[in-house]
Amino acid sequence: MNTKNPPNVVVMRSMELEAFIGAVADRIVHYLEAADSPGKVSEGLPHASLAKISDLKLPLEGNGSDAVLDDIDAYLLSCVKTNRPEFMNPLWGGINTAALVGEIISTLTNTSMYTYELAPLATLIEQAIIQRMSEIVGFHGGVGTLTTGGSNGNMLGMLCARQVIVPNSTQTGIDGRSLVAYVSSEAHYSVLMAANVIGIGHQNVIKVACDEDGCMQPESLREEIERTRREGRTPFCVISTAATTVRGAFDPIREIGDVAHAEGIWHHVDAAWGGSSQFSSKHRELMAGVEFADSVCWDAHKMMGIPLICSAFLVKDAEVLARVCSHGNVAHYLFHEESRNIDAGRYSLQCGRRNDALKLWLAWRECGDAGWAAQVDRYMDLAGHLETLVIEHPDMEMMSSRMWTNVCFRLTPNNYSGDLNELNSEVRKRLMSSGNYMVSRSNIGDDVIFRAVIANPKITNESLGRLVEEIGQLCDDVVKGLPY
Repeated sequence: MNTKNPPNVVVMRSMELEAFIGAVADRIVHYLEAADSPGKVSEGLPHASLAKISDLKLPLEGNGSDAVLDDIDAYLLSCVKTNRPEFMNPLWGGINTAALVGEIISTLTNTSMYTYELAPLATLIEQAIIQRMSEIVGFHGGVGTLTTGGSNGNMLGMLCARQVIVPNSTQTGIDGRSLVAYVSSEAHYSVLMAANVIGIGHQNVIKVACDEDGCMQPESLREEIERTRREGRTPFCVISTAATTVRGAFDPIREIGDVAHAEGIWHHVDAAWGGSSQFSSKHRELMAGVEFADSVCWDAHKMMGIPLICSAFLVKDAEVLARVCSHGNVAHYLFHEESRNIDAGRYSLQCGRRNDALKLWLAWRECGDAGWAAQVDRYMDLAGHLETLVIEHPDMEMMSSRMWTNVCFRLTPNNYSGDLNELNSEVRKRLMSSGNYMVSRSNIGDDVIFRAVIANPKITNESLGRLVEEIGQLCDDVVKGLPY
């Protein structure tokens, strides 16, 4: 009995696959092209409304591929359009098309990065990326791994620091109540997360005082370290921030490193947001002294525009990271002695780990170091333009000096006698409801502010002008008591 499918069935399956993939590709192209036409960043629907109109049920019997296309349409209609020039909310935005293709191919090939055997070329690509990023920050001969983001990069930095101060900690565990880490008072909250995971606790993270620009003060760091030692506790890690989340402030890395190393303490640099400054000859001095640090994290999915997620952790001493990740040594079904110096899994906390290297490599091959440098310089010019628009606007003021592409400002109309925090909160609420622009609401001290971030290749001087105009008009409406 012939159990093979008739030839026409095979052809039909191939044709169906081609039609389905083609229909998805059409939607991708339409989504990308729509960013150049007038439109909204978001529909601004509240949670209850979106939940009510969305069909989210998981069926007992499948709905078929046509229904998948309908579901994609529904998703694209309601999602935040992060590739539009009006999207300036988080520390990332836009789409790098070469990286998008890399993301698709990585998903298509569906490998994992723990061994060369399973991911041969991907392993070599990741090694080339880590080597180049290490060279850029001055870690010649350094090693590293791609991670899920700055949060994991900071945790790896603290784990390396813990490994150095307590060499057997990965084997015997620790009582972390005596170990103390130091960060800027404006550092990212991921340091607290890492303190929880590695066993030292939030109370053993000391937030060091910053100056008026939001930068850690080295003298305050020295005083905090001295206080820790007087209390009988052990300093083990200092974390500098290269571009803080709200202000985009860069800590004085060289001076902080000098204090840390004079005290025999590991110095980690959180450059998740500001690492891309190293491409620019104009702006690389923002991270002066990074080459003397012990470890660095750097997110390519932020200013470099690589699709989430794509982040690097870099370290000078390969052996320290290998010991932190030595749990893999027992995995005889994965790791073998002949590939000890090749398998990327020996330098990672993850076992299953997707190939995030390909999309970054393709994008880098397309534009080169010079392309990244031009992008950084352009973003800084755009941020400078927005800063000028704010300064020149009669109802706005800058709320912090600007070192990076974060522009922090608020509304301060002369004819308004009410609470400025309430005014700025209401205007931002109306801005979000309109869906025309998306910028962050943040705080500097007790003041509610707008934080616009320039990290999106679609942003132009014209789109920034429209943003300031819309916020100004919404402010006028609130001051006049007009309902939204």
